[in-house]
Amino acid sequence: MAYRITTETTCDMPVSFYMQNRIHAFGLSYRLADGREFAEGTAESLPIGEFYNYLREGGMASTAQLNAFQFVEAVEPMLAAGEDVLHLGFSGGLSGTVNSCRQGAAELAEKYPDRKIIVVDSLCASMGEGLLLTYALRNQQAGMSIEDNAAWLEENKLHLAHWFTVDDLMFLHRGGRVSKTSAVLGGLIGIKPILHVDDEGHLVMVSKKRGRKASIEELAARLKESIKGDITQPIYISHGDCAADAEMLADILKAAGATDITIHTIGTVIGSHSGPGTLALFFLADKR
Repeated sequence: MAYRITTETTCDMPVSFYMQNRIHAFGLSYRLADGREFAEGTAESLPIGEFYNYLREGGMASTAQLNAFQFVEAVEPMLAAGEDVLHLGFSGGLSGTVNSCRQGAAELAEKYPDRKIIVVDSLCASMGEGLLLTYALRNQQAGMSIEDNAAWLEENKLHLAHWFTVDDLMFLHRGGRVSKTSAVLGGLIGIKPILHVDDEGHLVMVSKKRGRKASIEELAARLKESIKGDITQPIYISHGDCAADAEMLADILKAAGATDITIHTIGTVIGSHSGPGTLALFFLADKR
């Protein structure tokens, strides 16, 4: 039986990727401090460079989760057309969006009892969610059923490693991740935190490095010590408008033997919380 894969724009994948693979990506909304509100992934959304410049100039942005009505509105036509739906959701440890999707799925299941609607909490964010989505798509294209694909995602999502660093600790302070004192002092002496996403889908600070170059090298070291299998597996890098740093990280990994690296910008929703200068690395590991 045919099935569609749906997700959210928090995957930080190119729009062309969703279009080419018939993936419906729900665009979460974000609101700027000046009152302007946008849905990520739409033509009206701010150009990514303009968005990050706004943040660099002191602007702030807040985000809103998807609601159950939006899920129902988009998914119902798929079910009515005879397609089942596998939804890969943004980490429930960071947003209530996946619970809204489950509520919408429960409502649709009553109306379409012969259709299958499976919602998987990816426990992932940014291109970590995007990499898990890529594997889901490959499974589907290889003929894997919707049930087996969902089971594979559940079995492997805690092997999807997320390692990242940020350039400005004040964005983590605004999100409640570090104290204001730590953010100010860290900025003064060039401290760059190393963070990851844990098994509950939460952001956790693991260590600190002095200077940007050291933090980038630490991301590469984390991959080398924990990658599952061969380093030629797909590796994703996302960045908050700092392409040169992303290329530096990619070059370090290529020197170690990596051959399949994809780089893309962190979108407006994730970027609202992580800020400009964020650099993130994603791959399959023995454990997160």
